[in-house]
Amino acid sequence: MSARLRALLLHWTGAVPVLAVVLLALSWGRSLPVALVVLVSCFLAGSVLAAVHHAEVIAHRVGEPFGSLVLAVAVTIIEVALIVTLMADGGDKSTALARDTVFAAVMITCNGIVGLSLLVGALRHKVAVFNAEGTGAELGAVATLSGLSLVLPTFTTSTPGPRFSTTQLVFAALAALVLYGLFVTTQTVRHRDYFLPVTAADEVIEADEHAEPPSRRRALAAVGLLALALVAVVGLAKAVSPTIESGVAAAGLPSSVVGIVIALLVLLPETIAAVRAAKRDRVQTSLNLGLGSAMASIGLTIPAVAAASVWLPGPLYLGLGATHMVLLALTVMVGTLTVIPGRATPLQGGMHLALLAAYIVLAVSP
Repeated sequence: MSARLRALLLHWTGAVPVLAVVLLALSWGRSLPVALVVLVSCFLAGSVLAAVHHAEVIAHRVGEPFGSLVLAVAVTIIEVALIVTLMADGGDKSTALARDTVFAAVMITCNGIVGLSLLVGALRHKVAVFNAEGTGAELGAVATLSGLSLVLPTFTTSTPGPRFSTTQLVFAALAALVLYGLFVTTQTVRHRDYFLPVTAADEVIEADEHAEPPSRRRALAAVGLLALALVAVVGLAKAVSPTIESGVAAAGLPSSVVGIVIALLVLLPETIAAVRAAKRDRVQTSLNLGLGSAMASIGLTIPAVAAASVWLPGPLYLGLGATHMVLLALTVMVGTLTVIPGRATPLQGGMHLALLAAYIVLAVSP
């Protein structure tokens, strides 16, 4: 082991993910006392901060929009594994878990991350500037996949309930994979410049000029530590979920609130990274993180649960209810009006955050 790698592991951003994974292994599947819940929560917060640090190291090495894509896809892959695991263990009560989790991710990313980034960027730099062409493509892809995967099942008649028939589910899964593949190709190859940060004069910012990119070895170490940190974030979030469930039940709140809390914890690394980018006047990077995460959540989760439904017990409910469809329509409409000018004021950020607040309030008090 080189001296530089040893120093990285001894630094808190390297030590915390390793210790968090060890703690996860020791606490997995066990009922945790209050003291251990507090310890797990501390390592959960530390893993979130470590994940953001390593994601920024990778992003600095590979540049945009690849850096945003790395964090979005990494979080989503682990999130999908968690969803499938919970569905396998949850029985009948998990029939709508995939739908609830994906919709929560869409609302948190498209309204929470996007709204907070626009608000922070506009307050700090008067106007938040981004590339309307790339952001519009991201929003259009999210709207298309949300409609195909979460809205249509409510209106199909081949099977009872808000779910697809086998043929329809196969089509939705293939459509999600194809559109996500096209999205990644567009973002990273054919029209990469559409997804790069821009200045107020619409000049593309190719890379940060304030520091030299990290070495290849350090970037590879950051990849491994990012994976450990994300495993720790999702796993520890699941470990504390029984405590959250007990608290939610004691407060008399609907069980769907648990999913929102877990989704907020899982998406916290991307949220912090997006806000940091907005502070540096890299709002396009923030939007890549938010909308890219929404796209990855749908494009990877739907095919995964479609494949898993072959052996999972019970039906797979994907269709949204009327209230959530209204919120999704408002999100797409407000997002479209936000994207068109290519710049935003604090008002646009506030509108998106208001939609997220409405979603959370209606989840608490349907």
